[in-house]
Amino acid sequence: MIISGMMPNFVSMSGKFVYTLILSFFLVSCNETGLFEKVVVIPKQQWAASYQPEFSFDIADTASRYRIYFLVRHSDAYEYNNLWIRLHSQLPGDSNWRSERFDIPLASQNKWLGSGMDDIFDHRVLLYRDPVKFIKPGRYQIKIEQHMRISPISHVFNAGLRVEKLK
Repeated sequence: MIISGMMPNFVSMSGKFVYTLILSFFLVSCNETGLFEKVVVIPKQQWAASYQPEFSFDIADTASRYRIYFLVRHSDAYEYNNLWIRLHSQLPGDSNWRSERFDIPLASQNKWLGSGMDDIFDHRVLLYRDPVKFIKPGRYQIKIEQHMRISPISHVFNAGLRVEKLK
């Protein structure tokens, strides 16, 4: 009985790792459709405030507008209804970093808001209500910092960024 009780955890954990690894390969893209999406694995599923995933993408079309999303994957064991993040951004050719703080809702009335499979939940959260217009062509740099009162926060598998060009 002990072995059968341990097997689902082992299969579940290795399955989560393989699923995360495969998804990470497919989600890393920057193509001609005006889409950038990258997801990084949070080491040991413990997101420390000092670990700030970095993303960079090129913008050539400054006349178009874009939607920017924060992506996160966590387990059902995540203890909070939200996730505070600080988005640090740097414009092309600029040495200064700008920072904005966002409250990312993950649950409402004891129900996860993201799409779920088993005990893993994915969220794609729009960061700006209105579409964004990039003012300069070139390479943009983004860092995402978890900005909760506790560090590290547990049960977070991945964090990422998605930038979509509107047609």
